[in-house]
Amino acid sequence: MSSMSLWLSFTFVVIALFLSMWQKLGLEKEIAIGTVRSAVQLLAIGYVLQFVFHTDHPVYHALVLAMMIAVASWNASRRGEGLPGIWWRVAASLTVTAALTMSLLVLLRLIQPTPQYLIPISGMIIGNAMIVAGLFLSHMNREAQTARGEIEVLLCLGANKRQAIHDVLKRAVKASMIPTFDTMKTIGLVQLPGTMTGMIIAGASPLEAVRYQILIMFAFSSSAAISAVLISILAYSSWFTRESTLRP
Repeated sequence: MSSMSLWLSFTFVVIALFLSMWQKLGLEKEIAIGTVRSAVQLLAIGYVLQFVFHTDHPVYHALVLAMMIAVASWNASRRGEGLPGIWWRVAASLTVTAALTMSLLVLLRLIQPTPQYLIPISGMIIGNAMIVAGLFLSHMNREAQTARGEIEVLLCLGANKRQAIHDVLKRAVKASMIPTFDTMKTIGLVQLPGTMTGMIIAGASPLEAVRYQILIMFAFSSSAAISAVLISILAYSSWFTRESTLRP
C-alpha cells in the first residue's frame, strides 16, 4: 500500500464524522481520538516489531508480550472498576491463558517458535481473552446486583462465598464465552476474518489462509474457556467484603 492510499483511507473517517455531525450524535471527539490513537499505535507497534524481529532477542520478545498483557488487563479491568485487586487478577488470567495456549501450539508443532509467529498469535490470543474477561466482569456486576437477595439468603443460611455466588458465576462465565462461539458459527459465511483476509491480500493461497484461520479460531475457543474459568476462580471473592458480605 502506498502512502497516498493510506491518506485516502481517511475518507472513511470523514464519512463517520459527517454522519455523527449530521445526526448530532456527539461522537466527533471519540471518532477523532480513536482515529489518531489507532494510527499512532499501529505505526508505533509496526516499528517496534520490525526492530524486535531483526534483533531477535528473547528479552525484547518478553517485553512486547508483557506490554500486551498489561494494556489488555488495564482495559478489561475497567469493567470491574472499584473491585479490589481486579487488575492483577485479570493480568494473571490473561498471562496463564496465553502461556497455556501458545505452549500447546508450539508443542504440537502447529506453529514455529519464532517471533514472527509467537508475537502476532499471542496478541490475538490475549486480545480474545481480554474481551472475554471484560464481558465476564460486566455480566458479574449485573448478575450480582440482580441476584443480591438470593446471594444474601445463602450467606445467612451458612453458605461460604463460593457457594453463595456459584450460580451467578456460572451465568457470567457462560455469557462471556458466547460471543466467541457465536463468531465460530458464522465465520466464513458472514465475515472473512483478519488473518485469512490479510494472508490472501499478501498473496497466499486461499486454502493455506483458511488453514491458519481455522487454527486461530480453534485456539480462540480454548483461550475463551480458559480465561473465563480462570477469571471466575480468581475474581469471585472481589464481590465480597472481608466480613464475607456482598459489596454494595
